[in-house]
Amino acid sequence: MSHSTSEATSRLTVAQALVRFLSAQYTARDGERHRLITGTWGIFGHGNVAGIGQALLEYSDVMPYHQGRNEQAMVHAAVGHARQLDRLSAQAVTTSIGPGATNLVTGAALATVNRLPVLLLPGDYFATRPADPLLQQLEHPGQFDMSVNDTLRPVSRYFDRITRPEQLIPSALQAMRILADPAETGAVTLALPQDVQAEAYDWPEEFFAERVWTVRRPAPDPAELAEAVRAIRAAHRPLVIAGGGVHHSRAEDALKALADATGIPVAATQAGKGSLRHDHPADLGGIGHTGTAVADDLARTADLVIGVGTRYTDFTTASGTLFQNPEVRFLNLNITAFDAHKLAARTVVADARAALEALTAQLAGFRVDPAYEAGYRAGKERWEQVVEAAYRAGDEDAVPTQTQVLGALDAVVGDEDVVINAAGSLPGDLHKLWRTRSRRQYHLEYGFSCMGYEIPAAIGVQQAAPDTAVWALVGDGTYLMMPTEIVTAVQEGLPVKLVLIQNHGYASIGGLSESVGGERFGTAYRYRAADGTFSGAPLPVDLAANAASLGMDVLRAKTVRELREALATARAADAPTCVYVETDTSSPAPTAPGAEAWWDVPVAEAATREAALRAREDYDRQVAGRRRHL
Repeated sequence: MSHSTSEATSRLTVAQALVRFLSAQYTARDGERHRLITGTWGIFGHGNVAGIGQALLEYSDVMPYHQGRNEQAMVHAAVGHARQLDRLSAQAVTTSIGPGATNLVTGAALATVNRLPVLLLPGDYFATRPADPLLQQLEHPGQFDMSVNDTLRPVSRYFDRITRPEQLIPSALQAMRILADPAETGAVTLALPQDVQAEAYDWPEEFFAERVWTVRRPAPDPAELAEAVRAIRAAHRPLVIAGGGVHHSRAEDALKALADATGIPVAATQAGKGSLRHDHPADLGGIGHTGTAVADDLARTADLVIGVGTRYTDFTTASGTLFQNPEVRFLNLNITAFDAHKLAARTVVADARAALEALTAQLAGFRVDPAYEAGYRAGKERWEQVVEAAYRAGDEDAVPTQTQVLGALDAVVGDEDVVINAAGSLPGDLHKLWRTRSRRQYHLEYGFSCMGYEIPAAIGVQQAAPDTAVWALVGDGTYLMMPTEIVTAVQEGLPVKLVLIQNHGYASIGGLSESVGGERFGTAYRYRAADGTFSGAPLPVDLAANAASLGMDVLRAKTVRELREALATARAADAPTCVYVETDTSSPAPTAPGAEAWWDVPVAEAATREAALRAREDYDRQVAGRRRHL
């Protein structure tokens, strides 16, 4: 029997109370209200089927339920959903105990690393301990209150185990506070013992009243703002690094206004790409190890680096080797003080949009030197020629390279389409080459760079933006990690577009292995040769057939011409569609340019193989350029 939230029912199970509570939670920002928990993903087992599972059935009219196939993938879908909705809405994920719960750990880490909200509701062992051990129980002889769910503690921003019904009230309120707070958000875990889930309690009606959690836009402190203005006015070669916080704050227009008014160039992290349109005169594209030549050249000579909503990963800083100007200083605008203080920076701890608007107003009359502006614009034009060369296909009937696949996709996507990727060789190519046209078009999960993220994330994004074309770009290695949610897309009729690139192995790690003396060991998908190495013929796997067997419409493309046609067909499709293409990895045709900045992957200090000895010599040269910015 279903209930509406207006009925005066107070005696409910813990699970029923939680679902009803979640259905009444909202966020508000800039005068707009959003439902905080838009739905719940679930896979049921003995740890949650009679508790949360029954409650989701009981309240199916107020809490949408989504059926998943893999617990980790359900978290990825929820994370993609939250990112598309600027962290103003999230989804919950419920699992059984044991392996169902531990499968959440990777997704939880991804959410917390990327500062994205997701609510995790794993089943847990009996709180009353009527039998010991239970099925799937991990026994610890010295810590009887420990369960496998404790693996979620280090990857959660908030964790609690609900061992009594009344404990749910303060814990659920704290969980919502964390999810809605842009400075604290990430994975939130409420572990639910299976007996407690089913236990009834007389709940105060106030617990189920609608609550609106204000998503704050804290303004800059006047003293910090004044210091920031002085630093920018004194700079000769300032450079903005736009991070994911620009998008989360919807600060793109404010950043554009700053760039238009001052001429300060803007480079972007993986999470921040698209903060300016690719054709804006001040947009330099990606920065760091996978950045553009113009962005990295400016970074080496910048005297003031202005980070906006970035956490400065090693890819962004080229492992501490990128910012080489002896006089370089940092100014960080970030809603999180932890990130704002990185690199010994001057700080403006504030909402990105509020801070940028305040800076632009205070910088009236300031503009960078015309020669500086002309120089980076010329560098931008030179890089555009690199992009054109990488995308160009001289022979339409040839097998495409990976960058030509991106060129074909670039010609097909609409301005508002969303392109999703996370791992392999594609993130580097996309960061360098992709021409981002709208604020959410470029969706790269590179905080955790989790193989298997793309397909479930596309489902979450498609749920959040049902009228948008959503593309998941996946290599064969990533595809084999987690194709299971194709079944979910088919079941729900979600017209996600999968571009499946077959290059017979881990292309990214293969290249990295070669550069660090690993000689591509263990990175190719091939038969063993007579000498025992994986250097025989490619494995005869048919990934297109696999996708088709899971219910997708599959289009096979063997040439550049066929690829263009297939991509256009996929974009117009109203059902889940896969474009399968095998790329040419040996052709002299254009490929992505090499790294413009270093990345620290330590090389064996002692070895007998020549490749490792040479790689170590190069490593020692590169690491000598590292700086600690104090």
